[in-house]
Amino acid sequence: MKIWLLTLDYPPAVGGVAHYYGCLVRHWPPSGRGEPAGSLNVVTNEQKKLVNGWPLIGWLPAFFWLAKMKAKKQGDYFLIGQILPLGTAAMLVNYFFKLDYAVLLHGLDFNLASTGGRKKWLTKKILNRAHKIICANSYTSSQVKNFAPAVENKLNLVNPGVEPQSTGLNLAPVFELRRKHGLENKLILLTVGRLIKRKGVDQVIKSLPEVLKIQPNLVYVVIGNGPELDNYQRLAKKLGLQNNIIFLSSVDDKEKILWYYAGDIFIMVSRNLGADVEGFGIVYLEAGLAGKPVIACKTGGVADAVADEVNGLLVDPESIKQISAAILRLAEFKGLRERLGVAGQKRANEQFNWQGQAKKMFEIIKN
Repeated sequence: MKIWLLTLDYPPAVGGVAHYYGCLVRHWPPSGRGEPAGSLNVVTNEQKKLVNGWPLIGWLPAFFWLAKMKAKKQGDYFLIGQILPLGTAAMLVNYFFKLDYAVLLHGLDFNLASTGGRKKWLTKKILNRAHKIICANSYTSSQVKNFAPAVENKLNLVNPGVEPQSTGLNLAPVFELRRKHGLENKLILLTVGRLIKRKGVDQVIKSLPEVLKIQPNLVYVVIGNGPELDNYQRLAKKLGLQNNIIFLSSVDDKEKILWYYAGDIFIMVSRNLGADVEGFGIVYLEAGLAGKPVIACKTGGVADAVADEVNGLLVDPESIKQISAAILRLAEFKGLRERLGVAGQKRANEQFNWQGQAKKMFEIIKN
């Protein structure tokens, strides 16, 4: 069974969707014909193989590519990484050939595709002709069900995963990281992510004055870069929090892992901004791998990654009062932090490892 993934987002591109597809390919199981693991074939838009800049028919290169692959019997099944515009090509080829395809949905992609007259009509056609619809989170799955009830029997859920780290981590670099930033005896509240409005870093900053009245030993470490960085730094200064917040805009992957271990509480209180929602939040699982409790939000697909009172606490991202209370609760009760952290580590390793997630998707499409 020769399977192809068509995607416009793929490493070295950054972002959650590109990361999802890169890990999926890396952990893809063998098909049973002696093929090695990782035998999922990929075609990207390199040299405009899939889309060009033409209005309305920018998907035409993907149409011809799919038609050629099907006519020459060089593909048995096709995973469509973006419902628009790539799904249009798959749907049209399906009219002329028996093309088995699955549409992969993450959140924002579906929200944008399901609005407006022409897009809405086209999206329903693509979903109706698809063999399977695979959503990266239960929030998007429920939206698709409401949008097109007739496709409910095609819906499947495959969350993003994590790659478990080797045991026996040398903690010396973690202690050195704390020492380097003067955090040896501090309680570290940590955020890792792109600094955009949806991630809610401003809400955490606004909650800190109340938190620091009771927990003056707490320091907030924000790792990431993005268009909101300057705004967050100005907000911290306005609230007199310069000595309580550390912004680190350039941290490599190796150091980022160390910060997960160095931190005491992980927080990211994303909120919905129109069509832009938090599809999942892989950072919650990464914090879980390090055995850290998390504070997250009751929005988007976050509840797939964070179970309230199991591996973290869920709050209303618009409520400064709830955010402050959650931080204080975890800051004050070390036993609660440890219990949630242990559960998060177990959950990440057992339920969200990438090998298992890739196998799950393979089993979905072959049936």
